[in-house]
Formats: sequence, structure tokens, C-alpha cells
Amino acid sequence: MQAWTVHKFGNYREQLVLEEHGRPEVAGSDALIKVKTSGINFFDLLTIAGKYQVKAPLPFVPGGEAAGEVVASGDSCPLQVGERVMTSNAGAFAEYMIAPQNATYRLPEKMSYEDAAAFQLIYQTSYFALVHRAGLKKGEILLVHGGAGGVGTAAIQIGKALGAKVIATAGSSEKLEVCRQCGAELLINYKAEDFVDKVNEFTDGNGADVVYDPVGGDVFDRSIKCIAWEGRILVIGFTSGRIPEIRTNKILLKNISVVGLWWGNYRLHNPQLIEDTQERLYQMYNEGEIKPMIHSAMDFIELPAALELLENRKSYGKVVIKVV
Repeated sequence: MQAWTVHKFGNYREQLVLEEHGRPEVAGSDALIKVKTSGINFFDLLTIAGKYQVKAPLPFVPGGEAAGEVVASGDSCPLQVGERVMTSNAGAFAEYMIAPQNATYRLPEKMSYEDAAAFQLIYQTSYFALVHRAGLKKGEILLVHGGAGGVGTAAIQIGKALGAKVIATAGSSEKLEVCRQCGAELLINYKAEDFVDKVNEFTDGNGADVVYDPVGGDVFDRSIKCIAWEGRILVIGFTSGRIPEIRTNKILLKNISVVGLWWGNYRLHNPQLIEDTQERLYQMYNEGEIKPMIHSAMDFIELPAALELLENRKSYGKVVIKVV
């Protein structure tokens, strides 16, 4: 089979190599899937560069989520050959990959492979953040930074479905239109406007009850100036490249909560909650409340070009790769 492979950490333009590999062996509760589509995430850039929280052992096949068809299963795997599934596991940028039972789900009947490859990570992350970590309530004000990105579009859609009033920031009129289509009521071009002033004006000076921040850096710093009393700021990631810090007196004075989310850790500490959340997300998908915003579906050979779209912030929602 063909697989994109990294032998040395560094820039994806230099380190990604398309190679021939043997098909993975399946055993136990795992399944082997023929990959139809793979989803691209910002962490793929970090993983290839060796800058992600957990470094992959070299050499490795990058990619963290995919959708495809089961072609083989281990002795204790409940999945059957021919079933359509999505999975989140290492090795997604290949023609075949291992799909662990605890990270693999059968697809709803009407879900396409493109939607499936763009679904699990962003919607699980945003639902966990908004519901399980921040306790977002109907009628609250939700500020979503990076609103046109993968987790951003998911957060807007989920926030709207939960009954929140959603404010979104993005860096262009095209991306703001994506946020509007997802359900945002107030759109802020952070390159042309001060989001602090706009949020405070929209909320009559009260600020946002929940701030969803996958950006970090200056965005986190300034968000403290437009968060409501007893507000919650969700730390999702640091796409700006700078991990911010906060003086704890600011947390005390406004009675705010700074809430972190590393969704992957729930596989170790509370895997049943992931299972329950997946069922809830499928219900929301089937009812039309959520649907991935697909910027483009590119051919397998075009993976470096697809990663470049993310690196240069030229895409919105999700970019997916058509493997077969």
C-alpha cells in the first residue's frame, strides 16, 4: 500500500515522502480499514515537525482521523467486513490503517465519507469543551475565536444548537460568511476591528459568558477584557504559536474560570463519555443541527498542498484528502 511517511522531524515540504508499505496486520479488538478519506488537522503540521505534545516514534505515517470500509477485523472486534466507519488513530495518511475499537464508530446511513473524515475530532472537541467543561447554557453569550477553522465552525454550530448567542471572529469577509452560515449572530473581522470593543458593545458591557479560544497568545490576553463576571475561557490550543499566561488576580477579581481541554485524555480517564458524546453528535447531525464545513476535498497525492492551505490559513472548516 502507499503511505505518506516521515523519517525525520521537520518541515512537511521536506520530510513527507510517499512510500510503499506492507498492509498493517490486525489482531484483537482492532479493525483494518481501507481508507476512503482522511481529515487534516493543525496538529498534523506540529506532529511532522516534532513539535506536538507527544512525539511519534520515527519513522511514522502521519494523520489522525479517517473514514473508510472495514476489510478485516481481529478475533474480538465487533466490526464486520464491509461496514463503513470513522476512526481517530495515527497513520491516517495511507491507503490502509488500523482502527482501534475504542476510537472507531459506524457511520450514520446518510453520512458521506467526506463528512465522516471531518467529523470526529472537531465535534468531539467542541462538544466536550462547551458542554462538559464550560457548561454552556441556553441564552448565554459564546465568543468563538478562529470561528472559520475546524473546531471553530463546530463550536459555532454546537453553540447555536444549545441555544447560545454566538459571536465569531475571523480574518476575512469570506471566513466571516462561513461563520454566519454556521450560525454566528455577530461577526468580527479581527484584522479590521477591535473584538474587545465589539463584544462589550454587543453585550452592553457585560462581556461573553464563554470564550472558546483555540488561538492563544494575544487573543487570550485580550479576551480577559471582554469576558463576563463568572465567565469561562476555554483553552483549546495555541495556533498563534504563543502559550499565554495570566495573573491570577484577574481570575479572582472577575470570578472567572480558565478551563483547559485536551480531549484525547478522556480516552484514558473517561472513555464512556466519548461514546455517549458520539451518539449525541450523531443525533445532532441527523437532525441537521451540525454538519462539517468542507473547504476542499483534495487527491491523496496533493497532501503537501493541503497542509500548505492550513499552514497559510487559506482554508476554512476542514480540508479532506480523497485516498481512493
